[in-house]
Amino acid sequence: MSEISVESLETTALTKAQLADMLFGQIGLNKRESKDMIDAFFEIISERLVAGEDVKLAGFGNFQIRIKALRPGRNPRTGQLIPIAARRVATFHASQKLKNQIQGEQEPGGGLQAGTPGYTFLPPRE
Repeated sequence: MSEISVESLETTALTKAQLADMLFGQIGLNKRESKDMIDAFFEIISERLVAGEDVKLAGFGNFQIRIKALRPGRNPRTGQLIPIAARRVATFHASQKLKNQIQGEQEPGGGLQAGTPGYTFLPPRE
């Protein structure tokens, strides 16, 4: 299986259309199959999250639904207190493997490791 290259992308965001084009160009699926595969992948993830299920992609990360409680807010113009309704939000937590790849580290057994001088590891944002 060949690797999918994203070096030729002109924008900083990767779109579903670009993913479908990469499947078409590098794996050999036709354009319709590529688009359908990408759409189906994201539809499955969306359906599972809407149903309240976690989605775990090994080596990539986890999508989860978190319930934010009712909380007080403030109108910045008037200073008036306004309640912010409880809601469900989707969160993503990158796997350790993805975090290491982002930091330019290699898998255990070769290359850079966590704690290597010159690297700062920040906690995930909430």
